[in-house]
Amino acid sequence: MAPPKKPRRTAERILEVTLGLFNRFGEPNVSTTLISAELGISPGNLYYHYPAKDELINALFGRFETALDELLPAADGVSHVEDAWLFLHMLFELIWQHRFLYRDLNDLLSKNRRLETHFQSVLKNKSQAMRRLLDGLARGKALQIDAADAAPVSTAMVVLLSYWLSYEYVRDPRRALEPERAAAALARGAYHVMGLLLPYLEPGSRAHLHRLAGAYLSE
Repeated sequence: MAPPKKPRRTAERILEVTLGLFNRFGEPNVSTTLISAELGISPGNLYYHYPAKDELINALFGRFETALDELLPAADGVSHVEDAWLFLHMLFELIWQHRFLYRDLNDLLSKNRRLETHFQSVLKNKSQAMRRLLDGLARGKALQIDAADAAPVSTAMVVLLSYWLSYEYVRDPRRALEPERAAAALARGAYHVMGLLLPYLEPGSRAHLHRLAGAYLSE
């Protein structure tokens, strides 16, 4: 018989519940009172671990930033369209898991100095990863693109990555960010980011991208 699992530390439970509430309702609409009520703990217990709401936001952003730093080097392994498709899916899945950051990005940046400075690094690191992705596809003979085009294309890829969920939300505010909608939303996002490469893809790679996207092309 397996030994009983140790109870999760309160600080970790607070972050998990806060992330769920932020993702569901948006950070501006979630108070520390709601968080403590959802956890079934007193506000004082919450404040003991996280004395201010910004500390909750910073802790969650720190987890996102660490996961992103671990994921982005995978761009170096991209050499074919399917590699790029899978990499973008993983990136979108990470964004989805922390979608409150992107849903309320402008508001968060205006109020939180740490996010204001660190998100600039996030954009820079994403841009560098997209350039490496393009370089890998070129080495794999999947596309042909010169340096003059690669710079704006990689920037446009980052813009789509950063604001795709906002676009999905505008399309369907009541349902777009619900968990059951994730698979379709993320696949659409991955396809449209890859779609920026269509003018540069070799014919075989272009056809393969359309096959990968499948049913999502018609939505």
